[in-house]
Amino acid sequence: MAPDDLRALLPFMILAASPVAVILAIAFYRGHALSFIISIAGLLISFGSLFYSFRYAPRAVTPLLIIDRYSLFFTGLILLATLAVSLISFGYLENRSYRRGEYYALLLSAALGASTLVASSHFASFFLGLEILSLSLYAMVAYTRGSRFSLEAAFKYLVLASVSSAFLLFGMALIYSYAGTMELAGLALVSRAGPSVFATAGLAMMLVGIGFKLALAPFHMWTPDVYEGAPAPVSAFVATVSKGAVFALLVRYFSAFSLHDYPYLFWVLAGISILSMLIGNLLALLQNNVKRILAYSSISQLGYLLVAFLASGPQSFAAVSYYLASYFVAMLGSFGIVAVLAGPRGELVNLEDYQGLVWNRPWLAGIFTGMLLSLAGLPLTAGFIAKFYIVSAGVQAGQWALVLVLAASSVIGLFYYVRVIAAMYSKRLEAVPYGEVPVGGGIAVAVLTVALLWLGIWPSTLIGIIQRMIYGN
Repeated sequence: MAPDDLRALLPFMILAASPVAVILAIAFYRGHALSFIISIAGLLISFGSLFYSFRYAPRAVTPLLIIDRYSLFFTGLILLATLAVSLISFGYLENRSYRRGEYYALLLSAALGASTLVASSHFASFFLGLEILSLSLYAMVAYTRGSRFSLEAAFKYLVLASVSSAFLLFGMALIYSYAGTMELAGLALVSRAGPSVFATAGLAMMLVGIGFKLALAPFHMWTPDVYEGAPAPVSAFVATVSKGAVFALLVRYFSAFSLHDYPYLFWVLAGISILSMLIGNLLALLQNNVKRILAYSSISQLGYLLVAFLASGPQSFAAVSYYLASYFVAMLGSFGIVAVLAGPRGELVNLEDYQGLVWNRPWLAGIFTGMLLSLAGLPLTAGFIAKFYIVSAGVQAGQWALVLVLAASSVIGLFYYVRVIAAMYSKRLEAVPYGEVPVGGGIAVAVLTVALLWLGIWPSTLIGIIQRMIYGN
């Protein structure tokens, strides 16, 4: 491997060394604060090294990884999201009596797997990154091992994720048997050769596996149970980093394909998008658990993303990138509020627990309101600009049916977001056992709020970064 390859890989090497440093520190001194500081330092140094690696991009590092503007952008997004989850987790774990240090090693390993996904240019690195991410998440979901719901959620996630991985592997094998290559770039030649039984079956099986990882309908069954049972910071990580990394890989993978050569594949993806938008929003109307509401909301949000993905072209690329960034901010902020309100008795997740929140924690109620309005796509938030981008990409591509379903389902979604907001601003007679807001979690949600307003009111900075990523100027 050439020295420039190592320089290009520097952020990934620092991120890979961080969980090792946490584990070594635990071996000599078991301290929650020490593990937290090492994790934060590793994430910040890794993020700073992205600017150094940018000088050597684009660069193919072995056939497995490609370090370019696209992978560095999403790696930066993953690192920042993991940093926010770490800050939220510190105060959350302080209220728990079980061992805390190993949590950060798992969190950093999951971030490494997600970063490997967005830089993958080969089926081998794709699957390796996915399994590093998934194995870490299994343990993180079950980390509150004294909770029956947490263990149940982890068991469901483990079994169903294993089945989806089997579909992925079989799909990769079928495509390899037809194409003779496992490199994503070489698959463009396959699409020009025209569809075949092996290629179509392989793509279909891979879509089943990817659909599970993204919690797209009809592969969404695990999502509400896992989000409800997992600790709130872990739910935030699964909803953002895990899904964002897989979707970024999906965009890179299908950029080598021409979906017009596979009309059945296009219509299957369109159907999945419509189902996700409708099922996610309709089922969320029936929920009284805030974490389950956010789970179904995430299903619909990924359905919206598929609209931009199916539009294809540079406009689609920009819409997906901006929407993922705004979605990360709003979903991290929403689950962050759930985490910082968790007291010694556990998380407060029912709607009635949030009644009168504005009279007890006014600034947290205001932040939660902003995050929910962004997920709904209302003006002056990042979600409005992001949804406008998606509608624009769909209209330019002539995908009127998808755009109309997106508009209708967004109106439906507004109702359950308003239900949560109405509960927070209603009167409540008896006191609610809210926990003290931890410093780290408070800083994280405050910064996320600033980012939400900044992306909604002054989005030009991020749009400029995305355009340079796409056009290279």
